[in-house]
Amino acid sequence: MIGSEVSLYLSRHGYQITGIDNNERAVFFGPEGDTSWSLRRLRAQIHNYQHYHLDIRNRDGIIHLIGELKPDIIVHTAAQPSHDRAAAIPFADFDTNAVGTLNLLEGARRACPESPFIHMSTNKVYGDMPNNIPLRELETRWDYDDPAYSHGIPETFSIDQSKHSIFGASKVASDVMVQEYGRYFGMPTCCLRGGCLTGPNHSGVELHGFLSYLVRCNVEGREYKVHGYKGKQVRDNIHSEDVANFILSFARAPRSGEVYNIGGGKENACSILEAFAMVEALTGKPQNYTYSDQNRVGDHICYYSDLRKMKSHYPNWTITRPLPTIFKEIVESWRVRLLQTVSA
Repeated sequence: MIGSEVSLYLSRHGYQITGIDNNERAVFFGPEGDTSWSLRRLRAQIHNYQHYHLDIRNRDGIIHLIGELKPDIIVHTAAQPSHDRAAAIPFADFDTNAVGTLNLLEGARRACPESPFIHMSTNKVYGDMPNNIPLRELETRWDYDDPAYSHGIPETFSIDQSKHSIFGASKVASDVMVQEYGRYFGMPTCCLRGGCLTGPNHSGVELHGFLSYLVRCNVEGREYKVHGYKGKQVRDNIHSEDVANFILSFARAPRSGEVYNIGGGKENACSILEAFAMVEALTGKPQNYTYSDQNRVGDHICYYSDLRKMKSHYPNWTITRPLPTIFKEIVESWRVRLLQTVSA
């Protein structure tokens, strides 16, 4: 989703777009993870869009292509993005997330070391360390009970000595390597440690895409599974266009080896129970769900991003889509897709 949304956004700002995607998401998640519809959308909406069906694990292919293109900006959004799936496919997970990132970095260093390299990392690099922060239990959510985290998790928070999940560990490797290419080679790189990145074009599936999948379950009458923490676990949600806007801001004024926690922040945070209530109010349909006391390994009880560093470095950037707007857009998107499926 972020890759396609950034492509559309940068295209509207005058950039010629080249995409690399081999639809591996369909391999990871099955037919529901298929992104071929997104490719059709990019080809329809972006003038002279170029596409390469190339696996980022293909080192020679990636290095050759970057050498040929010498892009002005590289936005790396490709990943195996699921906690649960990673444990079943550890080699594929690490090769995609860590080795694939290294291939892209080295291709950039050889061909265009001056071009900004923006990597979509994840807040899972912090492992389950945020769960060590004292929490208070409210009626519908958990929240931090330590004033040091009243704005959320900052970039100085430790990524060490915690349980990450196999996915989180592979993303730590890629995150640190992106920083190192910035600091060691002086390249303009940054890691964006995302919270819940979402929007109307997100193809949420059970193993990835919390908010989109939750809305999808409500619209389609599916059962949603809640894993532990009483359904009060909290995530911050950011619209894909706000992510794309920040990426362009960084590309226009890049820094070397930077890290930013990019999410909706405290204002756009909600628990699963609160998300149920918000989507039910929009659809008029009760959320069908089951509950298990067993939480996902390495999962966060409460997480929202401290956005102060981002805003201090890029004061013209801000969140433009509040949570109710995000919910409304996702509901309408799934309604349209459901109608198209029925019509087909």
